[in-house]
Amino acid sequence: MNLDNREFIARHHKGAQKGNAAGANGRLDAKWVLIILLASLYFGFLIFMAVLTYFSDVMVIPAIMVILGSLIGVVIYRAFTQHIKQEARLDIIQEVLEGSRGARLITDGADNAVYSNQRFDDLCEGLGKPGYQSLIRLFEDNPVALSHFNALADQAHRGLTDSIELFSKHERRDGWYMVTAQPVAGWAGYIHWRIDDVTEKYTSDRAIRDEREKLIDFTDNAPVGFFSVDETGHFVFANATFARWIGQDIETLLSTGTLHTYMAEPPQNAQPFDLTEKGGARQIVELKMKGPAGRSFLASVNQAVVHEEDGKVRTRAVVHDLTAEREMRQALQASEDRFQKFFEEAPLGIIMIDKDGKILDCNAQFAAMLDAPVDAVEGQDFGHLIASDNKSILVSTIQNIATGKATYSPMDVTLAWKGKQAEAQMHARRFRESGHVVLHFIDLREQKALEAQFVQSQKMQAIGQLAGGVAHDFNNLLTAIIGFCDLLLLRHRPGDPSFSDIMQIKQNSNRAANLVRQLLAFSRQQTLRPRVQDVTDILTELSHLLRRLIGASVELDIIHGSDLGLVKVDEGQMEQVLINLAVNARDAMDNSGHLSIATENFTNRKPQELVTEELPPGHWTVIRVTDTGCGIPAENLTRIFEPFFTTKEVGHGTGLGLATVYGIIRQTDGYLDVQSAVGKGTSFVIYLPRSNEAEEEDGDAAAMEAPETKDLTGTERILLVEDEDAVRTFSQRALGNKGYEVLAADCGESALKLMEAQDNKHIDLLVTDVVMPGIDGPTLAQRMRQSTPALKIIFVSGYTEDRLKDHMGDNIFFLPKPFTLKQLAEKVKDVLES
Repeated sequence: MNLDNREFIARHHKGAQKGNAAGANGRLDAKWVLIILLASLYFGFLIFMAVLTYFSDVMVIPAIMVILGSLIGVVIYRAFTQHIKQEARLDIIQEVLEGSRGARLITDGADNAVYSNQRFDDLCEGLGKPGYQSLIRLFEDNPVALSHFNALADQAHRGLTDSIELFSKHERRDGWYMVTAQPVAGWAGYIHWRIDDVTEKYTSDRAIRDEREKLIDFTDNAPVGFFSVDETGHFVFANATFARWIGQDIETLLSTGTLHTYMAEPPQNAQPFDLTEKGGARQIVELKMKGPAGRSFLASVNQAVVHEEDGKVRTRAVVHDLTAEREMRQALQASEDRFQKFFEEAPLGIIMIDKDGKILDCNAQFAAMLDAPVDAVEGQDFGHLIASDNKSILVSTIQNIATGKATYSPMDVTLAWKGKQAEAQMHARRFRESGHVVLHFIDLREQKALEAQFVQSQKMQAIGQLAGGVAHDFNNLLTAIIGFCDLLLLRHRPGDPSFSDIMQIKQNSNRAANLVRQLLAFSRQQTLRPRVQDVTDILTELSHLLRRLIGASVELDIIHGSDLGLVKVDEGQMEQVLINLAVNARDAMDNSGHLSIATENFTNRKPQELVTEELPPGHWTVIRVTDTGCGIPAENLTRIFEPFFTTKEVGHGTGLGLATVYGIIRQTDGYLDVQSAVGKGTSFVIYLPRSNEAEEEDGDAAAMEAPETKDLTGTERILLVEDEDAVRTFSQRALGNKGYEVLAADCGESALKLMEAQDNKHIDLLVTDVVMPGIDGPTLAQRMRQSTPALKIIFVSGYTEDRLKDHMGDNIFFLPKPFTLKQLAEKVKDVLES
């Protein structure tokens, strides 16, 4: 069938007024049809008369013509009448479509618009010409809209009506639309599209749906259980919480579950919906419920029973899991117990006071700080426990904290209880609800003692630095004294009356050098090198110093063991150990008594218990230092080797002496033991491991090796730099006597100027002091090596070589002060020949 769409649109796409005009024209056309029919009959009559006149003998033909004319007129009239009725029906349909609340569109098989009402035209405003493409453009922001339209069109082509809700974001048309595609009966390929704005309905439905979901979620996840049963005891409702408690899924519970099935002890002779035997409209009971997995819990159920008019029963029950509440109470109790435990066993003092300053609670640590029982402290006025000078300020501050007027800053406070005092740092916090104040106290007594010990250790460090500086300067003097003695001995041979006097000066200078060496050891500025030593030699050399240290009122007795094994120790360290033990013994005897130092060999086959550790099996050389002092209490024996531990009064000890002794002995792989009795004295026992045979043989060989005669003369050119005039003069004369050409300067600047003035700027050796005003020795050596990179250098110093470790390198050597003429000459010779 070929359809003329233009005629369809021209005939049917009209407004209401055009429709009315069409009706009027229809009525007008009917009159004209009647006129035409009468005219046709009139002309047919005329024709008939003319033919009758011409063919007067033929009467049948005119009759036939009359009949045919009448029939044609009737047919034309009826066709026109039918057309008028059809057009009236189309007018009615058009009125209905135009009055519809939805937008209407009719498309043909090629998706061309055949008809659209005014609402559709308004909907397509700004989208283009009203039609199918404009409709699709309305939902162009929806990526799946086109596929939905295709699906609707396919359904309509199959003769089915289908709808879908789509969201549009196009300008002012944001909202939800219901799009319906309906086939046009009798018109293949034609589709009637209806677009209804359902935004308000969609929003309302969505809100209702969300509220319903929230209500369901609230009911299912409420912290209490809900259920309802009918007259047979079957569940008709249960929330997820109740189902979870009994360990059953809701579907099974509602399909097959009964109330008494989930009760551990269901009531006898009771209705299936009752919780108790007596029943009643209101049933409140605590019972034990169980689940299919065997889990049971104690529940509190509040149930209302409603009897309806038709005889049915419905219950409304609320269930509380008392097990969870009991666990919460137990957890709360456990939390309180933990708090109480932390409160009682806290390492700091804690009290709680009210607004009036009365102590409401007190832990054991605070009571221990006051050396008082807890019961005696509780109930006391906290102000009475403050012994600080700023008592009034502290009390006022605590009152301000209680009222929220002060900040929480730590305060130092002195507590007092029955004549005993304790220094502490106080931190205050206020409870907002009750207004009570909690005070935390950090015991500062140990900290104060440590601070005093630290101050004392700083003093000792300063003394050590002072001793090192004095020793350095004294070394310069001793170097000059010993050096000039050596020069004098070159002119005064044995037998000369002055020889013995010069030797006395040199020997006493050597003894002074030993004292300086001990000062350097005390200040830790001496190079410490363990070597195989004989303890007897160490004690012999040290005996003079020990006698001076302990004083004339203390008797010193040194007992040397026979055939003592050699030990590998640092002589300076061992001297420091013996000095510390002697000083401790002197203090313990109050500057009077008897001090003995005895040595012996000792061998143990099995481990032996000492005061702080275990002595392993071995061969040992033992040094026993025994005094007749006050002794050490048993409770202090295990602590006397701890750093800063001392029983002396403040200002009379640092607590470092025995700790130093213990550290030195352990560093030499030795062990230290102490034996003491209060009022009888103390004995410190040092166990030093004997050196092996190879070390003994090397030591003996070195000891028995005769000094080798060596030529110490030379002709090399030497630059000597020394700020001490006496040392420089002695060294210059000593080296000059050996044949060397010596250029002498008193400082680094003078040495550089001296070399600049020389025509021959070449030197073979630089001998320089380390510590000098202005340019020091290392800096001078660095500048000299800029022009002579291979220059040999000897650093001379009263300090240790360790202080020069950053400056030592190739062709750099060290000579400690004090030194003799021979030591200086040998060092210079060895360096020049190296």
